[in-house]
Amino acid sequence: MSIPTGPTPYYEDESVTLHLGDALEVARELPDGSADCIVTSPPYFGLRDYGNEGQYGTEASPAEYVETMRALFAELRRALADDGTLWLNLGDSYQSAGGMEGVGPNAKVGSTKRQASGRTRPTSGMPNKNLLGIPWRVAFALQDDGWILRNDIIWTKPNAMPESIQDRLSTRHEHVFMFSKSPRYWFDLDPIREPHSVAIAGKRGPGGGGVDGWSVGLGATGECHLYGHAAGKNPGDVWTIATQPFPGAHFAVFPLALPERCILAGCKPGGTVLDPFSGSGTTGMAAAKHGRKYVGIDLNADYLDLSLRTRLLEPSLDFGGVQ
Repeated sequence: MSIPTGPTPYYEDESVTLHLGDALEVARELPDGSADCIVTSPPYFGLRDYGNEGQYGTEASPAEYVETMRALFAELRRALADDGTLWLNLGDSYQSAGGMEGVGPNAKVGSTKRQASGRTRPTSGMPNKNLLGIPWRVAFALQDDGWILRNDIIWTKPNAMPESIQDRLSTRHEHVFMFSKSPRYWFDLDPIREPHSVAIAGKRGPGGGGVDGWSVGLGATGECHLYGHAAGKNPGDVWTIATQPFPGAHFAVFPLALPERCILAGCKPGGTVLDPFSGSGTTGMAAAKHGRKYVGIDLNADYLDLSLRTRLLEPSLDFGGVQ
């Protein structure tokens, strides 16, 4: 049985459906409640020129970018199941002379390509060197639009590329916002729990508060015992995940372990994961690896073809994700 989607697919099989086109236009044709979870990383504001007309991230100002994101995710909210979640990865940028200055790896503006394309670099209207706060601007806009903001997860990169900047600290993190459509939603903490870092002293029991997911209690004999969840501790909202190169791919690839965590916690087994910016297919690969169906959208046919050749049709390949 194929995934129930409205628009004519670019590619479709029993577990993967890909759509070629503008994310908002395709989203408008998706059936209500057809996705159980959305995991995505949109093009960041002002940082890349992918060479496609209508691409996201090249809006003239932060306000226009934020409105683009708000309108898109409003439509995707309709296509999300009532108990579904949205996991949104966004990086930030600075205002610099003549345009944006990206932060972190893969964030430099492609100035030569942008000039060759004839496009005007976006500007914030702020004095140079201002950090724009794009992730939070988008998060607040979605919150005002009805989304429930549940977490601001900090993705910290132990192998982040060094920056040549001398008058501020290097940026080594990005945000992953977790939103829900409704107050009650599907969430399973157990698949992403981490090992406890303290030794077991006494019997193990229910609970999970206290230090490192353990709580202290007195047993029937008056002995002091540590109680924690048998499967491990809550991983918290700071995720240390190394970036991974992927030769020949879309150059803003995020590591497999990142969407894996989102999918394992936020998508019910056998459910459908949607990524409106499918790119090289990392989210789709994570979905396939863990038995979820996948719907991907991208404006660039080359990226869809690449994802089919290297990731979506080879889910058994090991790219260092969650085991």
